[in-house]
Amino acid sequence: MPPATPELISPRSPRVSAARRLAKRNFRGKERLFLAEGPQAVREAAAHRTGDGATLVELFATVEAAERYADIVGEARAAGARVHLAAEEVIADISTTVTPQGLVGVCRFLDTPFEEILGQRPKLVAVLANVRDPGNAGTVLRCADAAGAEAVILTDASVDLYNPKAVRASVGSLFHLPVAVGVPVEQAVAGLREAGVRILAADGAGAHDLDEELDEGTMGGPTAWVFGNEAWGLPEETRALTDAVVRVPLHGKAESLNLATAAAVCLYASARAQRGRGGCRSAVGG
Repeated sequence: MPPATPELISPRSPRVSAARRLAKRNFRGKERLFLAEGPQAVREAAAHRTGDGATLVELFATVEAAERYADIVGEARAAGARVHLAAEEVIADISTTVTPQGLVGVCRFLDTPFEEILGQRPKLVAVLANVRDPGNAGTVLRCADAAGAEAVILTDASVDLYNPKAVRASVGSLFHLPVAVGVPVEQAVAGLREAGVRILAADGAGAHDLDEELDEGTMGGPTAWVFGNEAWGLPEETRALTDAVVRVPLHGKAESLNLATAAAVCLYASARAQRGRGGCRSAVGG
């Protein structure tokens, strides 16, 4: 059998042009579509469903990638996605990475209304307040997923969830847990508190020490962690909204932790406390 021939030869193809435009936020918002690049993200997208149906609607793949990841291409087709074999230069034209992996998916927006998240009575939530770096946002989302959080909330001052760098940094976790976007921080805090969630701000200058909080047994209940801007942290008016401002203790000589590392420490501390004796998840089915 002769080798497969790419069907989208020219980067000027209307389908290619439409996908390429999704690298820009205004086009993503208009079309309510975003790009997922690489085998891990495409696999997760193919398996994901929303109330509108399958999340993955289109897949561009080089011949080599289609052969190497035949199972993913099969999953994409099973999800109802249109699959296009494309020349390498076409994939390079669509991709936002320096070294494309040969698979680029076009996906429907999948953010969840904030009220729906509250209705699920979450026990562990990450709130990103004024987080501007897409890599950090995606990495915190990945940390929240790994720690077993039920939701992530991006406030209205934070980066676009569907920024290609944020999607890549989430390494597929974007498709694993509900994410609300564009929620004012005041609304996020008020809604979570009303849902019975304790609100903690993560800040290096916090009056409360994370180790002490764990030792005192105050971390076992439903908790939302508020993480601030990479450069200047959380403003005083945001810290004032929370129940406590908690610092991660630095036992060595490091000046500070970066946002994603601090988020991982805080989220895992809550996850451990919630699963310990007396925590909100320690009972069967809790």
